[in-house]
Amino acid sequence: MKNAAFQENILKLQSNLLNFALMLTSNRDDAYDLLQDTTLKALDNEDKYNESANFKGWMFTIMRNIFINNYRHGRCLGVSAAVDDPVLELSISNESHAEAPEDCLYAHEITEAIDNFVPELRQPFAMHVAGYMYQEIAENMGIPVGTVKSRIFSARQQLQRQFSEYRH
Repeated sequence: MKNAAFQENILKLQSNLLNFALMLTSNRDDAYDLLQDTTLKALDNEDKYNESANFKGWMFTIMRNIFINNYRHGRCLGVSAAVDDPVLELSISNESHAEAPEDCLYAHEITEAIDNFVPELRQPFAMHVAGYMYQEIAENMGIPVGTVKSRIFSARQQLQRQFSEYRH
């Protein structure tokens, strides 16, 4: 892709990327910072873009990866406040295999279910979903790694039981 066309494609996606950044950060200033970082990273790596790839997907992947890296380093949201956010990113497929709309599971339902977890399950699960490694969660919470793994497993099982009617 030639430089001008590449830049034009980036400009076309700015509003979509900003919306995604707002969803990730829940803060306008952080969202603009994330958008700027994403744009700069894409411009710096134009030569690595494969023209046969989905440009929009490539850009959103860059943004998601920057967010996760910033989150892991505590720069984007602040680690102590971010730990309370139950789900910072949900990978939701664009394709629905549900036969009827009432068979669909919505992100807000999952978020609400996670909000209802006891804090001992909610905190490690939220950190795991946000991209923290087991060891990082253990160090942050001051508990053994095995306990972290057990709590995350319990949280997953609780979600599976709660939403078992959505499984096909």
